[in-house]
Amino acid sequence: MIFITGSNGFLGRQLTNRLNGRKLSLLTRGAPKISSGHRFLQSEIDSLSDFTSGLKDCDTVIHCAARVHIMGKESSESLNAYREVNTVGTLNLAKQSVEAGVKRFIFISSIKVNGETTEPNKPFKYSDERSPSDSYGISKSEAEEQLMILAEKTGLEVVVIRPTLIYGPGVKANFASLMSLVSKGIPLPFGSITDNKRSLVSVNNLVDLVVTCIDHPKAANQVFLVSDDDDVSTSQIVHQMAKSLGNTELQLPIPRWCFRFFGKVLGKQDVVDRLLGSLQVDITHTKETLNWQPPQSLEDGFKETAQAFLQSRISNQ
Repeated sequence: MIFITGSNGFLGRQLTNRLNGRKLSLLTRGAPKISSGHRFLQSEIDSLSDFTSGLKDCDTVIHCAARVHIMGKESSESLNAYREVNTVGTLNLAKQSVEAGVKRFIFISSIKVNGETTEPNKPFKYSDERSPSDSYGISKSEAEEQLMILAEKTGLEVVVIRPTLIYGPGVKANFASLMSLVSKGIPLPFGSITDNKRSLVSVNNLVDLVVTCIDHPKAANQVFLVSDDDDVSTSQIVHQMAKSLGNTELQLPIPRWCFRFFGKVLGKQDVVDRLLGSLQVDITHTKETLNWQPPQSLEDGFKETAQAFLQSRISNQ
């Protein structure tokens, strides 16, 4: 039996659908969003929660749940809040997993453990020193470290997966906002942002990797970076979105200094940094260790996401 946390989330729902033919024990914060014969446990992820009933008879844990966002500025309080869920809560779950006889613990971490940006064509590698810069990344990094120590002490097989930006049908946040903007068919100011590189991963590719790691003998106690293995600039992302949506495309070559100026004036420097900067990953270790390739191309991933976006818009009219 497989225990999945965050089964109501974007990744968790896709993973649950993929594994629907297997015996599952699903943890959710709220009421479950799917109707099935699976076992459900409603609980928080923190230092005090008891996961015993959910872990019974499970041999694998896939830990997708996390605290991913706190409104407002970074502070020591927000770091503690992230740690309570992502670090201490994760370790609490892992220790109880050991006690329950779980063999393998798959931890969905984040590329933020490596850092926020890379130089073009100098991607992060799985073996790079961890260098998180925000509370979320720090809490995930600390969880990875504690899990590997636990693995050494107990024999629990730990698998760490660090995704890049995840997209796919039903995606929210910045990716959905940009797709909504592109769908309007208006001129957009990204024509000059052609020399940065971003690694993305479709939720289908991420799910496929997670499923591969459930039973693969070489996955134990490894760190895997994951992407579509097809890095694109901001301008190329917009182009691919427009193509997938069936829209005409017009990108104006607005100088980069304009983005930085207005980002500073409007207090949106972090957004501008993501638009202009690069974040690439090298997934050679993932592919070679697991004999794995991303099954879905970036183009097909964008098409599937666009189709779901358009269908959702029709449904909401």
